[in-house]
Amino acid sequence: MFERFFQNTGKPHGLGGRFFAAVMNIGHSRASRWGPRHLDIKSGDSILDIGRGGGINRARMLKRAYEGRVRGLDYSDAGVEMTASLNRKAIAAGRSGVRLGGAPVIPRPGFANGLREVRRVRKPGGLFFICNEMNKPERGETPGQYWIKTLGLAMYGPVELRKYLTEAGFAGIHGAAEGAGRMCVSARAEK
Repeated sequence: MFERFFQNTGKPHGLGGRFFAAVMNIGHSRASRWGPRHLDIKSGDSILDIGRGGGINRARMLKRAYEGRVRGLDYSDAGVEMTASLNRKAIAAGRSGVRLGGAPVIPRPGFANGLREVRRVRKPGGLFFICNEMNKPERGETPGQYWIKTLGLAMYGPVELRKYLTEAGFAGIHGAAEGAGRMCVSARAEK
C-alpha cells in the first residue's frame, strides 16, 4: 500500500496527486531555480513547458518572458490543475495555457520517441532545455535509488542525453552540472 501510494508521483491524479504536485514544487525547488539560470529568456519569448507538474517553473518563466507566452503540456490531470491554478492570471491574460498531453499519447511512447516529437514541433533553431536530477554512473549509483525503483523512473546522465538528443535531430548540445546530482542540457532544433 505504501508503494502504491507513492507511485502516484509518477502520474499524479486526484487529491493525492495534487498533494504530490505541491510537494514536487517544493522538493524540486533547488533544481527549478538553478536550471533556468542557464537559459537566456528574453521578455518576448514564446516557451513550451512540457510536463513540469505543479506549475512553479511556468510562473518563473512568465516573470522572465513578461511580454511573451509560456504554454505547456502535462500528462497528469493534477499537474494541469495545479499549473492552471498557480498561473490563472497569465492564462486569463492569454499569456499562458496548459493542456493535458505529452509523450504517452504519441503512437510509440517512450523517451526517445518523446524527444523526436519535441524536435518535430519545435521551430527551426528553437531551443530545447532539460533540467533534472541525474545518475552517477562513475560510482555505479543513482540518487534516490529506492524511489527510482518504486516509481519506475528512468534517470539519464549527460552522455545518454546527448546521444538521445543527437538521434532525435538536435544539434548545438550543451550541458551544465551542479555537483553529481543535478544537470541541465540545452539543444537546438536543426534548421
